[in-house]
Amino acid sequence: MMSANEAYISGVGQSEIGTRLTRSPLLLTLDAVREALDEAGLTIGQIDGVSTYPGRIPAYLGFSPVGADELIDALGIRATWYAGGGEISSQLGAVVAAAAAVRAGQARHVICFRTVYEAAALARPDEYPRPQRDRVDGSSQWFAPFNAISAVTWTAQYAMLHVKRYGLKREQLAQIALTARAHSALNPRALVREPLTMDEYMSARMISSPLCLYDCDRFTDASTVVIVSAGDALDEVKCTPIRIAAMAGTVERHSWDQADELACYPTGADLWKRTDYKPADVDTAQLYDGFSFQALAWIEALGFCELGEGGRFIEGGKRIALDGELPLNTFGGQIGAGRLHGFGFAHEAVVQLRGKGGARQIPGDPRVAVSTSGGGPLATALLLARD
Repeated sequence: MMSANEAYISGVGQSEIGTRLTRSPLLLTLDAVREALDEAGLTIGQIDGVSTYPGRIPAYLGFSPVGADELIDALGIRATWYAGGGEISSQLGAVVAAAAAVRAGQARHVICFRTVYEAAALARPDEYPRPQRDRVDGSSQWFAPFNAISAVTWTAQYAMLHVKRYGLKREQLAQIALTARAHSALNPRALVREPLTMDEYMSARMISSPLCLYDCDRFTDASTVVIVSAGDALDEVKCTPIRIAAMAGTVERHSWDQADELACYPTGADLWKRTDYKPADVDTAQLYDGFSFQALAWIEALGFCELGEGGRFIEGGKRIALDGELPLNTFGGQIGAGRLHGFGFAHEAVVQLRGKGGARQIPGDPRVAVSTSGGGPLATALLLARD
């Protein structure tokens, strides 16, 4: 039974996923919006909210080329509420904000989106120049002086801690990447559809030990949209609504006086405090894998296994396969499908719960999914249910 006081995902949409696309990022966003509206059976006239992460960044348009106000202007949305900023609990924090808004009566139907254009920007530096800075300040002061500009460097530190403390093996960690590529081969929109072997993984060049090339996602051009609707507005929706059963998020310090654990661990624990569901109820997990170790950390953080047991839990890959006890990143994750920067996980969770996964659809009748974003200093988790 639907509840008027709850927030639901009513539609999801996705643009073409590629590298070095020539279609503009705003048009990619409109493509994803159109698909989400068509699925939900809504019109632009019914949309009264927009939420995005992190908003348009003029100095780094490849990373975030489209803001909430730009989409509102392009579509003529009459917004009663909107938000866009980076100072939230990672990418899916934009969905959390939208859910809070519809629960509070500030909006009825909110378009949430994340658009990335990093591959095209690298190919066209004249149009999308990389930021040039003559000084280091803000959060970058903790990273840039050490040439730790990529998140792979600090992610690798936590991964190496697991190697030293809990005995994590590269052959175990490889299963995240191998599974991602096996699943992306079944996804017609995935960026990479070729399989990956253990030999290829083990012989790949190292990026930051213990993470190799295949542990990393890759720059992508795409847009993903999730529409969040109020429970008392579901009479306007024409598809199966997916309830946001619980939400959690954490922000840790960015400085090199680092916390002992990644932000995903307190986030995972908090998620289960806000619902009657348990980890055993989850039919599929769509877990952030900007780097493979992040997905492994989320498996532990969400209680699918004990702390330090993640490597042994995924060993061999059977548990996280489509027909396993915890089908993981069934669209290929960011390692296989492309760097959709968090939103792809919520999109896929809805696809699976609606039984629309096609060749990658998990067996049975999935009713509960968890999707996450971030996991380092920022983390967000959503528990989604088909009632």
